[in-house]
Amino acid sequence: MDSSAAHALTAPHDASPKRKQVVEAAEALFLANGYGAVSMDAVARSAGVSKATLYAYFASKDQLFATIVSERGVVAQIEDLLPDGPVDDLRAAMLRIGERVLRFMMSARTLAIYRITIAESVRFPELGAAFHAAGPQRFCDRVGGWLAVQQNAGLVRADDLEIATQQFMALMRSGTFLRATLGLQPAATEQEIVSTVAAAVDTWLAAFGSARR
Repeated sequence: MDSSAAHALTAPHDASPKRKQVVEAAEALFLANGYGAVSMDAVARSAGVSKATLYAYFASKDQLFATIVSERGVVAQIEDLLPDGPVDDLRAAMLRIGERVLRFMMSARTLAIYRITIAESVRFPELGAAFHAAGPQRFCDRVGGWLAVQQNAGLVRADDLEIATQQFMALMRSGTFLRATLGLQPAATEQEIVSTVAAAVDTWLAAFGSARR
């Protein structure tokens, strides 16, 4: 991912209507046509803005894609579930986080973006880099920081919190998620989502939880 795309993950969000038009138009085009087939010219036309305006907001296509993944991504869905201090019940907190995450991952929009990334990232490495930084890596950074607080409170025991956080995400991306990415029926039920997350959290806590949890 180039420096402009990385900047999209840390720069303050501009709430202007034109920027919102650009992001919405780009997302619709990516979902309809894939990444490689969409040009910045097409985004400008669809958003009804000039190329100068488009490039004033986003210096490159991968920066624009990273912004979509970041601003509408998984971390935005769980911020209210990540309090600053230690929690009273780590298992209950992780269940709430996990269920919110898996529901987000199983949504039609998220699955579509994931499929685009998998299908096209070999031809467009910047796409894979943008997705990884704005999605999975951002999740690991944010949730890993939250887990560090829980570890400092004696609720978690992990030699490497980054690996522990990655494994939490990996446990949720089980057969349920794989079937969804392949479009296999029947679709997962709410009970299946709850059961998948409960198994993931209990497995994770068996490895990384402490007796005080």
